[in-house]
Amino acid sequence: MRLAKSNPLNVGSSDHFDSVAQQRLPPGAELQLALNLIPAHTWYAAPSGALTFVNERSSDYLGLPKDHPIRLGIDTGAAWDSHIPFLHLDDHEETRRVWSTCLRTGCAGQVSFRVRNAEGGYRWFLSRAEPVRASDGTLLYWIGINLDIEDRKQAEFYLGEGQRLAHMGSWAFNAAGFDYWSPELFRIHGLAPNRKPPTVDEYIALVHPEDRESVMHAVQKMLADHRGFDFTKRIVRPDGEIRRVRCVGIAVNDGGPFQESVGTGMDVTEQEQLTEELRRSEHDLRERESELLQILDLTPQHLGVLGPDGTPLYANRVALDYFGVSLDQWRADSRIRLVHPDDREHFLGARKIRFLEGTPHEFEARLLRYDGKFRWFLFRLIPLKDQDGQITRWYGTATDIEDRKLTEDRLQQENAALREEIDETSMFEEIVGTSSALQTVLSGISKVAPTDSTVLITGETGTGKELVARAIHRRSHRSSRAFISVNCAAVPRDLIASELFGHEKGAFTGATQRRLGRFELADGGTIFLDEVGELSSDTQVALLRVLQEREFERVGGRQPINVDVRVIAASNRDLNAAVANGTFRQDLFYRLNVFPIEVPPLRERKDDLLMLVEYFVQRYAKRAGKNIRSIDKKALALLRSYDWPGNIRELQNIIERSVILSSGGEFSVDESWLSKEALAPAVRIEGSAHSNNGVEPRSEREIIQAALVETKGRVWGSSGAAAKLGIPPSTLDHRIKALKIDKKHFKYSLKTDQNHHNH
Repeated sequence: MRLAKSNPLNVGSSDHFDSVAQQRLPPGAELQLALNLIPAHTWYAAPSGALTFVNERSSDYLGLPKDHPIRLGIDTGAAWDSHIPFLHLDDHEETRRVWSTCLRTGCAGQVSFRVRNAEGGYRWFLSRAEPVRASDGTLLYWIGINLDIEDRKQAEFYLGEGQRLAHMGSWAFNAAGFDYWSPELFRIHGLAPNRKPPTVDEYIALVHPEDRESVMHAVQKMLADHRGFDFTKRIVRPDGEIRRVRCVGIAVNDGGPFQESVGTGMDVTEQEQLTEELRRSEHDLRERESELLQILDLTPQHLGVLGPDGTPLYANRVALDYFGVSLDQWRADSRIRLVHPDDREHFLGARKIRFLEGTPHEFEARLLRYDGKFRWFLFRLIPLKDQDGQITRWYGTATDIEDRKLTEDRLQQENAALREEIDETSMFEEIVGTSSALQTVLSGISKVAPTDSTVLITGETGTGKELVARAIHRRSHRSSRAFISVNCAAVPRDLIASELFGHEKGAFTGATQRRLGRFELADGGTIFLDEVGELSSDTQVALLRVLQEREFERVGGRQPINVDVRVIAASNRDLNAAVANGTFRQDLFYRLNVFPIEVPPLRERKDDLLMLVEYFVQRYAKRAGKNIRSIDKKALALLRSYDWPGNIRELQNIIERSVILSSGGEFSVDESWLSKEALAPAVRIEGSAHSNNGVEPRSEREIIQAALVETKGRVWGSSGAAAKLGIPPSTLDHRIKALKIDKKHFKYSLKTDQNHHNH
């Protein structure tokens, strides 16, 4: 704030004011009336400075009652600062300072302060006081006016806040130098705002040394041309920090000589840094794009980009070179003519369906090369979608698979030839032998393999039922898909359903996540259920549903799952007997027994024994790194005389043990390795030595026949003849065949005369 330098009011020679001057009295009613008519807040005060009168506008603003002394112009003799409490607390000190200076010097003055209104709110006023003197210079009173500057203050505040938020200050410059700097301009330069604008030399000193010459040139040009300017400079703050400031100025004149320039200074350090980073990023991006294009051009497969509707946008150099066209030609040309005529329908059909679905897909087709030759390609396409799920691009690759196709054709031809060779030499997969019993099995395999019929393989343990199942799978149209083998007897009964059909997370204790069952894994292929007779009744029901409806549900799940699986089952049990005693469902047995194959035991294939021995000796000798050149005749005779209750699995074990222990080039077998019971000419089932009534002991045939009569011809199961006699079912079955007993004869006979069967 500053004191006004205008002269004090001189009353002159008016009769009224002369009398007032002579009597040293306060102004009268005429002055009060005049002040009330002025459309502003007016007042006068005693020479001491004590407020004596405020006009009606000011009284109403302050909320003074009608009889208040200063509203009536009555001097109460109060101290000059008694009315300061009407002002905002933050403005007391400055107001006292200015008003004290006026009273001390007798000069006019002005100050800005906030005055409280009748409602308790504050508004800004600019208050100016002038002394009124008599003709002899004597101070008669003070007269003043308060102008409402609230709107201006608000504008200044918002302008200042706007400049602060925008890091932009304003300035004014004339021929003598700067005559105004806004507070924000001081802050931008790191200076305290309550100071005078810098001189030109001080301003230049704030500029970075490397930019001073260009700034001086711009200032001089402005003074010479009287035109505006726009440049960015670096400044150095007192703390050493370097900032970038953009200066924009325009000349203010009336077409005559230079008067003044005004302008702004904006801190653009962050913007300049961002711009520089953006330039570097764009440069890096261009370099990366160039590198990516080089990489794509060097990639040894066709790469392409298509629009959402399949419109061609880009193809790499390898693809363009293959077709012998430019990128523009590739975009304009019809690509369907490049597809082999036999593949066009599939090419268009697959693309149309997948494009409409918007899903990744792949297919194979032949493409025409620039030299007129076709080659096979594997196409893979994947869509790029925006946040709304709309396709914006299709990215695709085409991999040359011509060599793979040729290899597949060659392997297919070789496999066909090999299969013919295997068939000709009676070597069916890993099933070795030429006996008539085995030929019956192989004939059944050849007939049923090309179909999707369910197969039930029966036979004693160790006869190679899984080999038969694998042979069926390999000669079927499912041979390229999975072959899943499950030993139903090896899985705990409470887990077999989960093993076969899978389970959902939380289906039972320990089910921490979803698990796919064996049927899902075998989808499109074959599942082999070994020891199927061991399945629980609940699992039998679920298996029956799969066979009938081709669907199942995971344990703990409710969603039916469809599968395309061929089922091959196997059992060493008598399933007919199991159906009879209620442990196996009859309807499931009929579903499994569509095409039965019975694998003969090794004792019925003695003609294959030499071929089997040679086959296994060669396999295990090669694995052990040994050279077995001959087979001992005594060993071969010993093997021929043995009944092989463990069948081919037992033969394998014996031969593998012999090869491991062999130290020479001859294969031999230790007799102690073979079961003594099986080495005997026949396994005898003895009756009691003598009965109480002196009857002679029964023969083995009689004992077996009696047991078959009691069990109605049933051998297997808990109520079968083998269980009653206390011998293994396979042993009893072997003895029945050796004694040429027809067990079917006993199924419908409740009591048979023993002598009738003695032949």
